[in-house]
Amino acid sequence: MSKEQIILLIINGTTLAGLILLTPRSRLREAAVVYTFKQSITWVLGLLIVEYHLIEYPAREFIIANRTSFSFEFFIYPAICVIYNLHFPADRGWGRKWAWILVFPTVMTLFEVALEKYTDLIEYVNWTWYWTWLSLLATFFVSRGYYLWFKKGAWGKAAE
Repeated sequence: MSKEQIILLIINGTTLAGLILLTPRSRLREAAVVYTFKQSITWVLGLLIVEYHLIEYPAREFIIANRTSFSFEFFIYPAICVIYNLHFPADRGWGRKWAWILVFPTVMTLFEVALEKYTDLIEYVNWTWYWTWLSLLATFFVSRGYYLWFKKGAWGKAAE
């Protein structure tokens, strides 16, 4: 097994464990809404980014099927978005909210930059870290808006 395969297994396992441990059973429907919404965004954006040769994934799953990273676009980013939305500090002050909003894309970007530098899991071709940070910030923001809209409409509760 290659170094990249081991890293992907560790990341996927950690993400799955985090998703299971941090998603309350009473909020599984909310988690599913966030997960599928974020998945639809990251999957399409990921495919576009790869097709326009902005990023390459030299070591990836489903090598023949497509050129994007199935784990990152279809599982890891959506799963982290579930945690982001379900544990958003809605009842806290604006300082805590802004910290939450900024910390998630920042940590994920730092992790991606490390993967780009030290592994063959991702390679920036015509891309840079700040595009990752901005795209994560934007997709988390949009997913939060969708989650609140859906929650208000589907469950008849006021938005957080």
